[in-house]
Amino acid sequence: MPNPLSIFTLALMLLLATLHAPQPAQAQVDVFDFETEEQERRFRQLSAEFRCPMCQNTNLADSPGGVAADLRREIYYMIVDGYTDAEIEQFMEQRYGDFIFYRPRLTTRTVLLWFGPALFFLIGAFVIFSIVRRSRRAGAETEGDLSEEERKHLDELLKKK
Repeated sequence: MPNPLSIFTLALMLLLATLHAPQPAQAQVDVFDFETEEQERRFRQLSAEFRCPMCQNTNLADSPGGVAADLRREIYYMIVDGYTDAEIEQFMEQRYGDFIFYRPRLTTRTVLLWFGPALFFLIGAFVIFSIVRRSRRAGAETEGDLSEEERKHLDELLKKK
């Protein structure tokens, strides 16, 4: 009969070997031929700045979706055709709205998105400060509210101990 400890050890070793085995890559691989390294740098930068409309939580560079592949191809053609980064951003914004930007622009529509957390923090700090101040003030007011009779009774109770 095999030793249970050796079976457990063997199973554990197989599990560890499986976990450390190289995993096949699942990333989207696009092959674009750029005329200059500057074009390639711009492509990588723009692909990282735009959000995938299909995946919604990844940028175009990291998204394996078909829509992301189409948008990467569109960015490539626009760069090769001589469009500036601002023109490409404007094209994407017109087509997909502010949502396409991974980091939204500061506009009147997104001001609450940018400054809302700080505003809520300040409101919370003011509320906490007001509560603490009110409780301290209430505590100070109640300290001297004992009548002469209550003081005598309190003294008697303290003397008994």
